[in-house]
Amino acid sequence: MEQTAEQARQLDHLASTPPPGASPFAAFGMPGFGGPPAPAVSEPRPILELEGEAYEDELDALSDWVDDFLLPVYGAEVTTAAPWCLQWQEHSDVVAWLHALWLAYQQHKDPEAGLAGMAVWHRDFLTHAMAAIRAPGGPLSACMTSPERPAHRLLPGPPPSARTEKESEAPAPGPGESGLAS
Repeated sequence: MEQTAEQARQLDHLASTPPPGASPFAAFGMPGFGGPPAPAVSEPRPILELEGEAYEDELDALSDWVDDFLLPVYGAEVTTAAPWCLQWQEHSDVVAWLHALWLAYQQHKDPEAGLAGMAVWHRDFLTHAMAAIRAPGGPLSACMTSPERPAHRLLPGPPPSARTEKESEAPAPGPGESGLAS
């Protein structure tokens, strides 16, 4: 009899109208019917896609991580085989590499990454990124190769492609012209 009464209470509870604003999908992070939409979760974007204040804020946060964590722990010695630049923020390719490394770090240090999260970060991200950034012929190769001789020089990039030059020289199609040959 007691079990029957308990089951009846459960059925009554399940059949009752939910409280206003409660979402039947709340456990899945989804809004209910007619309820307020769930707040949008911002997805991280590559730093070179950001502009203005958003770029500056992200670069400041990245600089803190690089200066306070990455370099003291993984910076190693500056040599001709592993150059560094005190002005690394001016090397856009280095900024892009370090930002990607930082995003991966944040993902892999999360408890949801599991016990091996940080080992995966070391193996799959840290080693490769630092080798590319600090390679003898890499983006910092014209910068500091000895702590006693601080240096900074941006290497020239490749020239624009012939296609890019042709597009910039060609006159823009006028109104009603498609720019395509018939």
